[in-house]
Amino acid sequence: MLIVIGGLPGTGKTTLARLLAARLGALHLRVDTIEQAIVRSGLARHPLGPAGYVVGYALAEEHLRQGLTVIAESVNPLTVTRDAWRDTSVRAGVPALEVEVVCSDLVEHRQRLTSRSVDIPDLPLPDWQQVVDREYEPWDREHIVVDTAGQGPGESLASLVRAVTGCG
Repeated sequence: MLIVIGGLPGTGKTTLARLLAARLGALHLRVDTIEQAIVRSGLARHPLGPAGYVVGYALAEEHLRQGLTVIAESVNPLTVTRDAWRDTSVRAGVPALEVEVVCSDLVEHRQRLTSRSVDIPDLPLPDWQQVVDREYEPWDREHIVVDTAGQGPGESLASLVRAVTGCG
């Protein structure tokens, strides 16, 4: 199965993707990691455009074809990126679940964003204004929404696991 986790920076995507991968024994594929590796190679600079996503689609498809569950995590801001993840699952012959992580409390979201630390060396983190100004298209199809506002990671994970396993 392919589980695609998207949402704006600072909503809790990475934390949830890591926790879900550990819970399910799945592979966590993070587009930020791919993009920063491309930058470190000297082949490109930020912003990369679609390069990190295209590599992510290829890696996800390869791992899915090996029978692994893949959790693909990225901002996933556009319909075209969402469609490409879904196309990846179709080519691999596996189902896909799409998850949008939000933090509906703007004060909490801003505090999370401005207080987080970099966990990928040299990855530039956006500031609040960059997040607010970012192009982020509304979802136009059914998907799971996890609102992390006012919850710890464990509570958000429990909500996500219920939705992913069909028990919620």
